[in-house]
Amino acid sequence: MNPHAYSITVRQVHDEDGACFEARVRELPDVAEYGDTVEEAYELAIDTIETVAAALAEQGKRMPSPHEPNDEYSGRITLRVPKSLHRDLAEAAETDGVSLNQLISGALATYIGVRGGAASVDRFFEHHAPWGPAASQAVGRARPEAVKPNLRVVRDNTALQAEANWGNAG
Repeated sequence: MNPHAYSITVRQVHDEDGACFEARVRELPDVAEYGDTVEEAYELAIDTIETVAAALAEQGKRMPSPHEPNDEYSGRITLRVPKSLHRDLAEAAETDGVSLNQLISGALATYIGVRGGAASVDRFFEHHAPWGPAASQAVGRARPEAVKPNLRVVRDNTALQAEANWGNAG
């Protein structure tokens, strides 16, 4: 059993004592570990996976298998939108000097980032952005030097959510 094969999400959280990092394991939804750094929270999650596996083995139970990502997506989405939205998007793409496809892809990637899927946004920028792999750095995204398999580092999205809702006030 390889504990590093499990899907671990680490995000910054705030409580009355300040900020810390929370690690969650997708395959073990009741597991939450907390550390002062991303690395500490990740290592605690790895230790918990190993501990749970040993405890389940002692009880004669099976450990849940690591999640296998489905990479069988074509990248093609057919979408119907109101004509007025289509027009607004096409005009925005023209103003920005990008294709309609690039504009919509960027908007969807931003949504995923705000929602908490920062790794997905990095993956999008690395493989699909027309301006290259440095795009995520150009928009202020910090890139970890050593990426651990199945580790997803998520920024605290409190400020991002406030920014996303700025147009809804009043």
